[in-house]
Amino acid sequence: MRPLLLSLPLLSLGGCALLMPSHDPSQAWIALDAREGQSMQASRVDDKPLSDPRFFQVTPGRHELEVRLEFEVGAGDIGQGSDGYRRTCLLKLAYADFTAGERYQLQAGGIGFRPWVRLYDERNREVAKARESRCGDV
Repeated sequence: MRPLLLSLPLLSLGGCALLMPSHDPSQAWIALDAREGQSMQASRVDDKPLSDPRFFQVTPGRHELEVRLEFEVGAGDIGQGSDGYRRTCLLKLAYADFTAGERYQLQAGGIGFRPWVRLYDERNREVAKARESRCGDV
């Protein structure tokens, strides 16, 4: 019983790490929408590394975002008798009109070996597409 009581504070700290910080209304918030079977992380803004890979928060105006995407390449895209595998890519997305207080969403996926990332505004309109930076050991 005593070890359980001693471990409760440590377990509760782990739950706090899952909470997202509050949105600063003077900045634009960019959420990441990873689909099943993939992992997407915020990597850099304007070539500066981020401390939290779960989201972007940027000042109004032009910014270049870098995203790390890991996705599944299906066996059918590789060749007969092959197994599927995980591919990791860095993608960069430039957008000139980030607006203070607005919430954006990055959605991603893969078609065969090609990754894609698109930025949507609050009205669910596509406003930008990312370009592949590099894939492999990233």
